[in-house]
Amino acid sequence: MRAYNLSFISDDDLFYHVKKTIEKYRFKINLKEFNKNLIDPIKLTFDAKIYGKSIEEIIESESIRQMDKSNSNNIGYFQQNIFKYILHKERKETNWSVPKQGFDIVNEVDKIYVEMKNKHNTMNSSSSQKTFMRMQSKLLEDRENRCYLVEVIAKNSQNIPWRVSLDGETTSHENIRRVSIDKFYEIVTGEKEAFKQLVEILPTVMDDVLNEIEQSGIENSVFEELKEIDDNILKSLYLLSFQRYEGFDNLTIKNIV
Repeated sequence: MRAYNLSFISDDDLFYHVKKTIEKYRFKINLKEFNKNLIDPIKLTFDAKIYGKSIEEIIESESIRQMDKSNSNNIGYFQQNIFKYILHKERKETNWSVPKQGFDIVNEVDKIYVEMKNKHNTMNSSSSQKTFMRMQSKLLEDRENRCYLVEVIAKNSQNIPWRVSLDGETTSHENIRRVSIDKFYEIVTGEKEAFKQLVEILPTVMDDVLNEIEQSGIENSVFEELKEIDDNILKSLYLLSFQRYEGFDNLTIKNIV
């Protein structure tokens, strides 16, 4: 294994965590999975015609979109669980854990409780209020507790009091903070550019993992299974959704190429 030269996480731990994340990814899709949420062939027809794509290209894009939707949870796993391995530059230890329920990340030693969101705009006002009140309850347990809303993709690099509207009034507390991911890495590691350093080396680690597990590309059997219904793939899509409709036992439709 090559050296990744990050002072706050060992080479083995970083490789292992990236490997676990990649192994959670979806690499295969078949027709049953493709049509799990009932494909709309009319929309796919519009997409192909308007964007000047073949129906095969549209199906490929839809397959990747579906896999990407389930893979988003895997990125959450990566962002959240990596802190179990990260060390502070002075203490050279980690006190971070990922509970099965409750807060996303916890440091019982330093009394820090974290709710992590991928993007700054993923919570509506009701969700924000509920999260803020849960953090307020944590402060009532111990006045030294600190609660962070950590945003991976925030508007700014920040570590500021989180201001929330409760009952029409803006509320904040010094120990309930809104923190961008770069500032959170700084808190955890004691290094100002720790997140940047991780981002820079991450593609290299992924290459090493992919070489080890010998994973290459996506296995997509959707096309072959559609052709088993009919050589005209567009017709197969319509029959998949509308085969019990009146007249569709004698459907004639021009394929999009």
